Formats: sequence, C-alpha cells, structure tokens
Amino acid sequence: MTSKFKLLALTGLLTTGMLAYAGTAVLALYEPSEALPAGEVGTIDDHGKNAFSLPYPGLTDQQKTDFVVGNSFFKKAWVEAPSSTKARDGLGPHFIAQSCAACHSLDGRGAPPDFANGVQQEQPMALLMRLSIPGQPEPKPDPVYGGQFNNRSIPGIKPEGQVAIRYEEIAGQFADGTPYSLQKPTYQLTQLNYGPLHKNIMISPRIAPQMIGLGLLEAIPEASILANAARQRQEGKGIAGEPNYVLDPFVGKEMLGRFGWKANVASIAQQTAGAFIGDIGITSRIHPHEECTLKQKDCLQSPSGGKPEISDKTLNQVILYSRTLAVPSRRDADASDVLRGKQIFSDANCVSCHTPSYKTGEFAAIPQLANQTIYPYTDLLLHDMGEGLADNRPDGRANGKQWKTPPLWGLGLIKTVNGHTNYLHDGRARNMLEAVLWHGGEAEASKQAVLKLSADDREHLLKFLNSL
Repeated sequence: MTSKFKLLALTGLLTTGMLAYAGTAVLALYEPSEALPAGEVGTIDDHGKNAFSLPYPGLTDQQKTDFVVGNSFFKKAWVEAPSSTKARDGLGPHFIAQSCAACHSLDGRGAPPDFANGVQQEQPMALLMRLSIPGQPEPKPDPVYGGQFNNRSIPGIKPEGQVAIRYEEIAGQFADGTPYSLQKPTYQLTQLNYGPLHKNIMISPRIAPQMIGLGLLEAIPEASILANAARQRQEGKGIAGEPNYVLDPFVGKEMLGRFGWKANVASIAQQTAGAFIGDIGITSRIHPHEECTLKQKDCLQSPSGGKPEISDKTLNQVILYSRTLAVPSRRDADASDVLRGKQIFSDANCVSCHTPSYKTGEFAAIPQLANQTIYPYTDLLLHDMGEGLADNRPDGRANGKQWKTPPLWGLGLIKTVNGHTNYLHDGRARNMLEAVLWHGGEAEASKQAVLKLSADDREHLLKFLNSL
C-alpha cells in the first residue's frame, strides 16, 4: 500500500472499493523500519526452514569462523567419556539432551512431547522441569534431585526418573458465540530412582525458546528496560512490570535479568554455560562440577570428559553463535489487514508489555550491534499473569505468578521452522489465540478485549502476529 493510501485509510476517506476497511476501522501507521525488525545489521530475508539459523550480516572474518565452530558444538551430539572424540566427550552423567540443538531444533522453539489418543508417547526433551524447595533468603535446590530434573543418563547411571504429563480441556467462547478450548497441563515426576522428592517440592516447566536476536536483546540499555516499568505505572492501566536481578557468574555481580522465562538469566554467556551443565552435563570453568547430589552415588563416581569438559575457547564460540543468530524480516508488514491487526494489538494494550521497539546501546562483545533500531516486541520485565499460568515457584525476584514478556519477533515462522504452533512457557497453547486466552492477571483486560473481537478482527490480529 502506498503512503497516500495509508493516510486515506487513517482518515476514513479511502473508498470501499479500494480498501474494505474504509470508514469502518482505523489502520495503524506503517513504519518502514519495521520491515527490518533487527535493524540493518541483524535482519535477513530468509523465511524458509533455516530462517532462524543464519548469522547476522556484517560479521568479521574471525566472527564468521567462530560462528561456524560454535554452530558445530551447538548442533552435534556430545558423547559419554572416555571417548576418542575428546573435544565432545563428557556427556551427563544425567542429562536432558545430547546437544543444544536437540531442544532448540533449527535454533527454533521446542514443543511438548507428542500425544496420541490422550496418551503421552515419549519423554519430554525440549520441555524441562526446574525444581526447588522453600528457603531463605531464596529457594533452594531439592536435596536429592537438585535444581533441574534430568530424565536421561549415560549407560551404567540411573536417570533421575520420568516426567508424566496430563491435559485437561477447558471450554470457553468468544463474545460472538464462537467456541474455543484450552488445554491445562498437570506434571508429575515418576519412577524416581533416588528416593522421594522433598515434601515441599516446587516444579516449574520451561520450554526451549527460539534463539534469534539474542545479542540485540543483550545490547538494549538497562535504562530503556527500567523505563518500561516506569511508563507502565504512569499509564495507570493495571500493568506493573518489574525487573529481575540475578547473579551473573561471568562478571561476579548481580545484573538485570533478560533471558529465561522468568528473566532469571542476565547474559547469553550465563545462559550458555548454564545450559551446558544443566541440560547436557558438560562442565566448564564457570560450572566445574557435575550436578550430582550426595544421594546420587553412581552419578558422583561416573567418568569425566576433562576438567573442564568444554574449554573457554569453545564455550566462547558457542556464546558468539548464540548471540549472532539473525532475525527474519517481516512479511507483508504494510498490508492493510496486517495494519488493522496492529491497530487491534495496540487498542487491546498488548503493546504495554510487548513493547515494540528500542535503540540498542554500545555492546563490547559484538560492536556491530550498537545503535540499531529493533522491534522485538518485549519489555523484558516480569508480570503477574494470573493463577492460570502460575507455577507457584519463585525464581530470583520473580514470584510464582510472574513471567517475563517473551519477544515476538519470528513468531509467524515457528510453524515453518519447527512444524508446530505451541506457545507459552510450557507449550500448552496450541495456537496464537490460545496463548492470548491464557493471559490473566495484569493482562486480563487485554484478554477480555480479544474475547470481544469479531471473527474478522480476530483474523486481522492473527495476520499481524504472523507477520512478525
């Protein structure tokens, strides 16, 4: 649509024959920079199966080399020690997956295990279970099973147990009478091999998110994120985002949390090293010891793949890889139905938490990411999402009802890349509308606005979300 037509649509002067919405609905303005959601340095035009797996344009020759090596260690399977493959041994003893890519398939979003006729067909891999028990000044790991439940193990070592999932269907309807159904999951840890869980155990499911644009999120100035919280309170619409602060072992001090479903990780370096030890069982300089508890004698006696099992050089290459995965460009961002959906998104106040844009600051790790206008659609803050989504497990300063607003860029390509449309922190939502309808707490008013939409406007909203 030309700029002239967009202006006419906004004023209601465009004739019905030229645009169906004329005189009946307002279209949001189109900003040309929206077409490049990660700026000129971080956006690519690939919208196919590998849309989440390409590097930022403009990397130096050395960065390109490190990206390729990091990609290899991200995607290829680790093996148990001792092995002739010295650079990749040390798997486990307990683990969830043998590689990062096993959970982040094609650098995309994980999904819950398959079900057939209501029966769980496999153990989850991309869906992990965080564990803790009450403690002061903060919750503590379970004394027997630690901070994360691992349902796989190397030969000769018992896995910690199995994860059983059940779903309950919850029926509802939109204001126009159109029915919908949500699925509410229940999680149980079974076949426990090291004794019972603590009587006060808290369990939180976490799905693997897509990997794109992480370095750019890390480059957003902290002041910009904190300004979101101040703005939300000034708006007086019941939105009250809060920052999480966590200890980052790479810098040895408390930092603003940006990553993880509860903003419980401050940097991609912290996230990467934590995933290696927690998900694959690979030690590093930052995490030099296997996560075996005193009750897990076989785990404690298992062979090591080195001390540490991943070198600083290799770890840093995987960190660079994770920081420099490009973001696909928008599709049909200036189309009239997409702009109508964008207006609905704004009218429902979804933009308060899913803050559209930022200007990145200086970022020493990847200097090219500085001063970029980006559109991730997140405030990187914690919000009370209501009882329906509560895991009742604190994490840092996050309470049991709070979740970080996830970025929305790449949302419309998840089905293309990963072959599914599962959303939210545990993949319970089977499509975008279900994800919206699970919103509660601070987002209750936005959900109610969506429930009142006509069928046409629901489609316009989905057109916008799928264009991201």
